[in-house]
This record gives sequence, C-alpha cells and structure tokens, in this order.
Amino acid sequence: MTIETPAYFRHHDSPYRLDKTADGGLAGYILSWRTGRFVEDNDKIDDVLFAQAGDIGALTEQQFVIRTEDLRREYLRGGGPIFALYDTISAMHSVAREEGRPLSREEAALKVSLYRRTFRMWEDEFARLDAGEPPTFSYTSTLAQ
Repeated sequence: MTIETPAYFRHHDSPYRLDKTADGGLAGYILSWRTGRFVEDNDKIDDVLFAQAGDIGALTEQQFVIRTEDLRREYLRGGGPIFALYDTISAMHSVAREEGRPLSREEAALKVSLYRRTFRMWEDEFARLDAGEPPTFSYTSTLAQ
C-alpha cells in the first residue's frame, strides 16, 4: 500500500499523523492531551490504514489542525500568546452560545486562522525544546497527572 505523507487521521478522539521514516517505512504520532505534543505510537498504524470506520477515519490537514487545537485549548492552561489566542476563540464560542447560534462564517474563518497560528507556535516551541533551548512559556494540563 502506498500512502502520501504526512497523512492525517482521527483515532477515536485523538488526532493521529503518519510520516515516512528514513528507511521508507511509516511512523505514527498521536497527540498527548497532557503535554500537547505528538508522541510516537506505531501501534495504531494498522488501525488507521485498515479500520477506517466509526471512531477511526481520515482527516484533511485542516481538520487535523482544528481537532488538535480544540484539544490543546480544552486541556492545556498557561500564559503567553498561544493562550491569549485560545482565549479569543473561547470568547467567540461563548458569545455565539449566549446568542443561541453557531459561529458565523467570519468567526469560523478567524478560528481556523488563529488555530493555524497556534499549531505553528506549538511546533516551533517543541522544536526549540528538542534542540535543548529553554521553554518560552509554561503550561499545565487540566487532566490528572
């Protein structure tokens, strides 16, 4: 089976990404709701490739980013620009909920734009940490450790 990578999936409630390895194989990464990082988890590769039904299925890159950032916004708390952007999105949702309506087309587009920014900011932060640099902000999970 040939698959274009990166490939994006939903594995139950979690975003899951497949990438090619240096030797031409596949590596899978699932979002850790506690850290906001994608961690290697190759045990789910067959699930996403062959059992795409119900709680497992393919996502577009945009759906993947939105699902990832929805979970990070829900389960992570901290300071700095990422969390300020999450607060903006949460405020939009609160207003829409109070008004008994879904997000407007403009609000939904803004949410996607902000999520693309926060997704890139997390990726940049994790790359800095992996290179041995100190964190630029701190955060915690709302989930029991």
